[in-house]
Amino acid sequence: MHVLRAVEYRSMPWKNGGGVTTEIVVSPAAAGLDDFDWRISMARVENGGPFSQFAGIDRTLAVLEGEGISLEIAGRPSVAVGRTAAPLSFPADVPTTAALIAGPITDLNVMTRRSRMKHTVERLVISAPLDIVIEADTTLILSLDGEIKVAGASPARLGPLDTLSIERNAGKIRLEPAGITTLFLIRVDHVAGNN
Repeated sequence: MHVLRAVEYRSMPWKNGGGVTTEIVVSPAAAGLDDFDWRISMARVENGGPFSQFAGIDRTLAVLEGEGISLEIAGRPSVAVGRTAAPLSFPADVPTTAALIAGPITDLNVMTRRSRMKHTVERLVISAPLDIVIEADTTLILSLDGEIKVAGASPARLGPLDTLSIERNAGKIRLEPAGITTLFLIRVDHVAGNN
């Protein structure tokens, strides 16, 4: 288990230059925007407009702060994503345009290279201890708000926007929130034949 602290995240320009993204973690470590296997980041979106495109990448977006965002993906009808909505998955290599619903937002982006990796993202609101079985190659838990105590062989504590990274075969961990807490449970796996 490894705790990634929010104060240590790295900020950089968007691929299309339209804003700033905060990189939480990337694999392999120090990979750039064109050669990562998987990447988790947050972005402040101040205005609507086109999304950066990433060839061969699958993407999941969730809203962390603000009223929400409406996405038009490859000419399909627009889809609204708000703070309480389930994360939205879509290909990152098709034309995507965003419109803000009511002012700026901060979003969470999980991206995996389709030929090598796959991912899932769940938004959970917990107020009581929760046991999570670690089965993915990498499991990440982002605490959106509040404090979470991680019980186990290597106890840890997560504050707002801190992320816990856990590798496969860690068994089961217990999350103990200090009150009502929203978290994102992210699982990243190699696709079959790419271990």
